[in-house]
Amino acid sequence: MADNELTALRETINTLDDQILDLFVRRMQTAAGVAQYKRTHGLPVLNAAREREILTRMADRAGEGLEQYSQALFSTLFSVSRAYQRKLLGFGGALLEEIKASLDATAPLFPQKAVVACQGVEGAYSQQACNDLFPLPTTMYFTRFEGVFQAVEKGLCRYGILPIENSTHGSVTEVYDLMTKYHFHIVRSHKMRIRHVLVANPGAALSGIREIYSHEQAIGQCGEFLKSLKDVEVHICANTAEAAKMVAASGRTDIAAIASRACLELYGLVSLKESISDTEDNFTRFICIAKDMEIYPGADRISLMLSLTHKPGSLCELLARFSALGVNLAKIESRPMPGSDFEFVFYLDLEASVYREDVLSLLSDLAASQPQFTFLGAYRED
Repeated sequence: MADNELTALRETINTLDDQILDLFVRRMQTAAGVAQYKRTHGLPVLNAAREREILTRMADRAGEGLEQYSQALFSTLFSVSRAYQRKLLGFGGALLEEIKASLDATAPLFPQKAVVACQGVEGAYSQQACNDLFPLPTTMYFTRFEGVFQAVEKGLCRYGILPIENSTHGSVTEVYDLMTKYHFHIVRSHKMRIRHVLVANPGAALSGIREIYSHEQAIGQCGEFLKSLKDVEVHICANTAEAAKMVAASGRTDIAAIASRACLELYGLVSLKESISDTEDNFTRFICIAKDMEIYPGADRISLMLSLTHKPGSLCELLARFSALGVNLAKIESRPMPGSDFEFVFYLDLEASVYREDVLSLLSDLAASQPQFTFLGAYRED
């Protein structure tokens, strides 16, 4: 094809694009009239039967080979139209008001001291993350992750620290599953390098160890080291520091724990083997949660929890809306919805700011349009 032929085709496309845009504007203006009619008569924004009818009609008109493309085009058009109508009708406004109120009410600096809940005992990685975030914390310890959620929700403490994912062993699924049960907001996250050590009582030798105790995440992160050992039983504990404390209390020299170096001095233990993680680049991400929404300056990450309408392409449609705004999806996690028949709740981390009006508009629409939607927080990661 000669260059002048391609230029002519592109000029034709430009003309068609202008016409499409003019028609799009007219259609959206008409949709605004439809929105007002629905407001007056108390009708819902979504009319699924009419959308299906239009999709079928347009697929027939598009002809063989273009049916699926026409469906993709008009499905996107319907989504945009519904979002515009919901905006005009003020749906999702409560979330915007809450976010803006939080922006106005939150102090300019993250607090230096606070009462903070952590899972485990002193020496746990959660406690170390707490010390990184709060120079002067008053720490409350709970046996299980659920205790941290409960303490925050009941107002026993202002903040809670929870591990959310590890760079080598993946998500802490128990924490994700508990998110559906409790009311909280993420106010900060912290990424910490994890350096596991095999700890034991004085007088122990690596060759004499027959049992090793630790949290399942730590065990998973040290899989290669554990495989290299012979005739050693591995036991799961609620926390790495609790495992170290238990080993110390036993007085035995044939058992050990995978824990942090902080546990050596705390519990009078010695190191049998340093750096036993599968990789040196072993990081765990912790979240700091609070009952009330707090959005501190510099917040550049947003976390959401939502379910989607049970139809083909619903997740693709959602991701396309983030992409259209140039918003990067840093993480997506799906977990089974309790009490449902193979339905899932999605957890999303967005690299986006609530100071952007287009982002706020999208959040507002999602709050109004999705079967379940929770704004988990806007925060900064250290």
